[in-house]
Amino acid sequence: MALFVGIAVYIFYVVVTGRGETVLPQTIVNYPVKGVDVSSHNGNIDFSRLADQGIDFVYIKGTEGTDFKDKEFNANMRKAMDAGLKVGMYHFFRFDTSGYMQALNVINSLRGLAPDLPVAIDLEEWTNPRRVNVDSVVRQVEIMADVLAGEGLDVVIYTNKDGYSKFYKNRLEKYPLWICSFSDIEDKFDCVFWQYSHRGKFEGVDRLVDMNLFNGNDSTWKQFISTTNDKGQ
Repeated sequence: MALFVGIAVYIFYVVVTGRGETVLPQTIVNYPVKGVDVSSHNGNIDFSRLADQGIDFVYIKGTEGTDFKDKEFNANMRKAMDAGLKVGMYHFFRFDTSGYMQALNVINSLRGLAPDLPVAIDLEEWTNPRRVNVDSVVRQVEIMADVLAGEGLDVVIYTNKDGYSKFYKNRLEKYPLWICSFSDIEDKFDCVFWQYSHRGKFEGVDRLVDMNLFNGNDSTWKQFISTTNDKGQ
């Protein structure tokens, strides 16, 4: 059995990454529901070919801060939906601006679209001001999540291990977690999604993509989808 798992990991690694810079976590073979997250930086994306290669869901960058919108967001959302993928939007959270206004940016950008997955608030220090009041950042995230909830939109918090310790743990744990970890996820990360690599390689996508897994089986995935967001928006 151990030999079979090892071979499966190796094949998946070669096919998906196409290179040998990193060693993928061993436990990824235990998660059947696979996804990617993308933005305009990934270039042209053939979502139908992604689906053909075993991808079940995709998170697409929509917005950042109070006024930025990814130029390919609407086109990517519609193409992914047409391909039969379960689709979500992610928003890069800016520490130095209003959570309320950031929520409005998301809401306005989603007009006419009904995502299958919770809106992901990308909460990380990369490109954000370093010297911040943690309590203030957390409060603005809560305000943003409350405004989105008023529109029938569920929220998941995306962050890495540093962000988990600084912003999420004991502060934002009422929201589901999407953790970025390039090693096997520890028990303390009670997450819904796990991002385990930035080096996914697929036919039909111009550049490397981030690789994700749903923390559950096919049955819990179907249940998760059925209870996410207000489709009547």
